[in-house]
Amino acid sequence: MTLDISIEDSRWQRGGLEPLAEEAIAVVLAHFGLDPEVCEISLLACDDARIAELNAEFREKDKPTNVLSWPAEELAAEEDGGTPLLPEADFTGEIPLGDIAISYDTCAREAAGAGKNLANHTRHLLIHGLLHLLGYDHIRDRDAALMEGIEVLLLGKLGIANPYNS
Repeated sequence: MTLDISIEDSRWQRGGLEPLAEEAIAVVLAHFGLDPEVCEISLLACDDARIAELNAEFREKDKPTNVLSWPAEELAAEEDGGTPLLPEADFTGEIPLGDIAISYDTCAREAAGAGKNLANHTRHLLIHGLLHLLGYDHIRDRDAALMEGIEVLLLGKLGIANPYNS
């Protein structure tokens, strides 16, 4: 897999983001039967200030968020709860999936506030972001249920408890 990581906030480096990202991405790609050798993903590891800029620019929301995703292509199903299309290789034989940005500040704040392990919460957010690249979303009710169910399944494969249980 081609994972291009740009670390703007050194706390991510100290927190071991690269192996966490590789692990989270591997479990998602395996679940969908996608060859990791041909998949391309860019990951920006930043802070709240940077992700707030991106959120304002791309989503018109002037505040930080935990993770943002920009899919390389639109794969979403038209019907609520439908399964998105799987991405296909381009003319080079590669599968460009898109870009993800993750904020250390928000991720750490959410993990601490919920009493969660930061590494596990990071894995969850990376899985969540990658599912967005694969056409999953949580705007409509059945889409949200589908996405959440896949997240819980994949986190379970990593030995992480269901984060949606209180």
